[in-house]
Amino acid sequence: MAELEMKVGERVRTYRERLGMSVGALAEASGIRAAVIEAIEEGQAYPALGVLVRLSRALGQRLGTFMDDQQVTDPVIVRAEDRAAQAAPHKGSQTEGLRYSPLGRGKSDRHTEPFFIEVDPGCDAPLSSHEGEEFLFILSGEALLAYGDEEHTLRAGDSVYYNSLVPHAVRSRDGQSATLVATVFMPL
Repeated sequence: MAELEMKVGERVRTYRERLGMSVGALAEASGIRAAVIEAIEEGQAYPALGVLVRLSRALGQRLGTFMDDQQVTDPVIVRAEDRAAQAAPHKGSQTEGLRYSPLGRGKSDRHTEPFFIEVDPGCDAPLSSHEGEEFLFILSGEALLAYGDEEHTLRAGDSVYYNSLVPHAVRSRDGQSATLVATVFMPL
């Protein structure tokens, strides 16, 4: 069980209990199945970004609350060699083939959540939706953005900015890997 998975799960449980919510009540408020919430709280699964967004909204917290290890002063610098160590793979019942590395961890007053994302060959992430907006910039490779009923091929140097309420997913295209930078804005 990875340390990051345990921290996220412990924080979800802590905020849920502070609000006096049962797992069932959080499931109803977030639209996430109770079994998935229990697996997250036990550190058996790391939630996909869309799931974590829905949990944070239901708990009245910003997304970074569940991902930050410590508070840091500006500017927040993430070195390439440190980024790899912070990558959160998605596994189990969650999205496989995507690794998110948070790039704003520790900045307590941030309004967006920046990420470095690696998309593995064969990644077929399910659609998800949440309040807010997202911006993606493709650094290398090719990715497929599923957005509602549409699909868009994104190549190195391309960017896309969209409303996250529309069901969406970043997937691999034709067995290609891709790396990208993403920012997620979620109003409180």
